[in-house]
Amino acid sequence: MLVQLNGKRVELDDEVNTVRALLLSYQLQEKIVVVERNGEIVDRARYESTPVADGDRIEIVHFVGGG
Repeated sequence: MLVQLNGKRVELDDEVNTVRALLLSYQLQEKIVVVERNGEIVDRARYESTPVADGDRIEIVHFVGGG
């Protein structure tokens, strides 16, 4: 399946079919990212049940600590 991920076209494996699976495939921790799917912020509690489908536009914002 093809999605737009952070502005780039990316092909995902068939098993990457939820937001949670997408984050796991990129080895991102759920607690330090915010995910937007097709213009809407995805609630962290719904990562497991929110599908990723062909043609979706997904933005992942990764927080980095510092001081």
